[in-house]
Amino acid sequence: MLRNDQLEQWDRESFFHPSTHLAQFARGELPQRVVTGGSGVFIEDRDGNRLLDAFAGLYCVNVGYGRPEIADAIAAQAKELAYYHSYVGHGTEASITLAHMVLERAPANMSKVYFGLGGSDANETNVKLVWYYNNILGRPEKKKIISRWRGYHGSGLMTGSLTGLELFHKKFDLPLAQVIHTEAPYYYRRPNAAMSEEAFTAHCAAELEELIEREGPDTIAAFIGEPVLGTGGIVPPPKGYWEAIQKVLKKHDILLIADEVVTGFGRLGTMFGSAHYGIEPDIITIAKGLTSAYAPLSGSILSEKVWKVLEQGTDEFGAIGHGWTYSAHPIGAAAGVANLKLIDELGLVANAGETGAYLNAQMAAALADHPNVGEVRGEGMLCAVEFVEDRETRKPFDASRKIGPALAAALLAQDKVIGRAMPQGDILGFAPPLCLSRAEADTVVAATQRAVKTVLG
Repeated sequence: MLRNDQLEQWDRESFFHPSTHLAQFARGELPQRVVTGGSGVFIEDRDGNRLLDAFAGLYCVNVGYGRPEIADAIAAQAKELAYYHSYVGHGTEASITLAHMVLERAPANMSKVYFGLGGSDANETNVKLVWYYNNILGRPEKKKIISRWRGYHGSGLMTGSLTGLELFHKKFDLPLAQVIHTEAPYYYRRPNAAMSEEAFTAHCAAELEELIEREGPDTIAAFIGEPVLGTGGIVPPPKGYWEAIQKVLKKHDILLIADEVVTGFGRLGTMFGSAHYGIEPDIITIAKGLTSAYAPLSGSILSEKVWKVLEQGTDEFGAIGHGWTYSAHPIGAAAGVANLKLIDELGLVANAGETGAYLNAQMAAALADHPNVGEVRGEGMLCAVEFVEDRETRKPFDASRKIGPALAAALLAQDKVIGRAMPQGDILGFAPPLCLSRAEADTVVAATQRAVKTVLG
């Protein structure tokens, strides 16, 4: 398509794209897409393509695209009051209302919400508060954070360290020393194929216990985990996992941070993933589904137990020295209020559970018997297909073949469906908007089946 503007040229010359092969993009070897609009589960680009976004942006457009209710709320807030800070007791109607609405939906033991901008800064906040908490309690050595391999918790210095994926560590001098990793709850990749789910759960708990004993329980402050591993492969936990892990953490007085950036606000068919798996967190990380990405906003939800210690700290040492200029930004908060109302009005939590179960069942029926499909897995409106060279031995394809990216490319080229090639494995992931219909789920499954046939036969 001929155009008289220079947007594509400016894109390659001026724009630093995250998670991108920078040299290839600058040289024009990677495609570019300028997205111009969206409605429901579809986006449009400036070339006139209409694409079914089966990954909801980055797991985040929970209510779907083009919702005027949220756009109108943002516009109204911007006209009334575009910005004021939240330091020293200042607030806005939107930020106060949203905090109340979040706590109404959160587990019963949660007490306060601190708002940031994205999941990465929320987890940075969480680590700082955990360190502050232990200092106030007179435990200055209790500072290490345990994360899991294949977990994703952000791209900052501390949060990139918490992330257990090689791409986010390589050549960045990460992870930092205060972060240690334990085994991923990744049953498909269990060390012994004969292990039952229960046996693998016991193995994960034993590995965690051994790590804590080796490092010293008095040095471990917190454990962070996603209810379902997201970017690490969309991996639901094995049976009994969270019950077993929490038993170990309680034994050693270690705080639990539930990173619900992906699972919060409906994705698993429950408002929070913690409720879905019986997790009793001390801190919950939220972002993405909080506003359905219509405006940047994140949050740290603190339990009453943690909050009381923070209050004690300010009585002893004065105002807490933490804050962002844009904390509780009123435009983001207004988007959040409208978004949570819409999730309720449209019944999206129930739809995520029901249509998500349908998507997973149809994907398994279509692909589970393919000789190169190792596993079809998912929970709620999350689904993944893992591909292997040999399903009997679980032998992966040679990484240089880039089977995952080839499948995602075929899905897009043939049927205009967006799936995500997940890192560290040939895994095709799906996390559609929670408004996905059964007919749209059928489209995703049929397109995936065709892509597999094209790439793998």
